[in-house]
Amino acid sequence: MSHILTSSVLSDEGVMTLLSAAISTASQMEQPQCIVIVDQSGVTLGSFRMRGSRFQSLKSALAKAQTAASIDAPSHSLPEHARVPLAVATHGGMTGLRGGLPIRVGGTLVGGIGVGSGSGEQDEQVARAALRAIGADLD
Repeated sequence: MSHILTSSVLSDEGVMTLLSAAISTASQMEQPQCIVIVDQSGVTLGSFRMRGSRFQSLKSALAKAQTAASIDAPSHSLPEHARVPLAVATHGGMTGLRGGLPIRVGGTLVGGIGVGSGSGEQDEQVARAALRAIGADLD
């Protein structure tokens, strides 16, 4: 019986690639965004607020990333009836807003990405582009 587990984690280069791809995609769509990358336990590994994005969106991007990592599913998949109670219980740490996706590589959860400041569809499009840049699972 082993008392030590091995796990996959995002490298620093992986975090930078995610951020760069998200920034590039948001720039191409001319929609400044806030982007947050967290590890599988919700700790922030990297974030960036593009000039022109709404500063409060940095908070929602963090909540989206943490939610996606916590439930290993898109943030908007939180059941409607649970959204307000979870937001209150976590002091805004969980949200049902679109734009948060889990980061899975080879089926293993390694973190979450949250994007905010555009429409929900734009936020998710930017997050998906970032996932593609590191070869992460898209579904």
